[in-house]
Amino acid sequence: MKRFVLVVCIVSLALPAAAMADGRPIQLSLFDPAQIFGNDQAITGLRLNLIYTKNTDVSGLDVGLVNATSGEFRGLQYGLVGMVDGDAYGWQENFISIVRGEFQGLQTGFYNEAGVAHGVSFGFINKANHMHGLQLGVVNVTDTARGLQIGLINIISKKEGLSFLPIVNWQF
Repeated sequence: MKRFVLVVCIVSLALPAAAMADGRPIQLSLFDPAQIFGNDQAITGLRLNLIYTKNTDVSGLDVGLVNATSGEFRGLQYGLVGMVDGDAYGWQENFISIVRGEFQGLQTGFYNEAGVAHGVSFGFINKANHMHGLQLGVVNVTDTARGLQIGLINIISKKEGLSFLPIVNWQF
């Protein structure tokens, strides 16, 4: 119920902004290219898919099985797999969440990955090239950190001293 209320709030805020922004207000997709707007279009508002969808930039609510964004993502992404080639801001809740660029916000799921992570990654496996914040999971891996790792296996590979510590690892 809490998630439903959160989704309704985000959609209510995102749809009016969609009318003023550069981007299509809604995307419905079975799979790319069987979608209303082509993968070269930005979506600002609501993107829904049954199997797979891809667009350049997405802002708002993104729900589906496999959600791909070739540019920037802002908002809430919910599905089985969420992939962002550029930067992402907001909340990714997928079984697998991948952001190639910079991520700011909350990642939740089984596997979370980001180029540069600012915020919280909460999952079974959390991976980042550079982490600023908290990684909370069974396996946490990063090259460099300015933050805290809590889990069974915690690795900060370029840390001076002990790069591996069970339960808690940190670098500030």
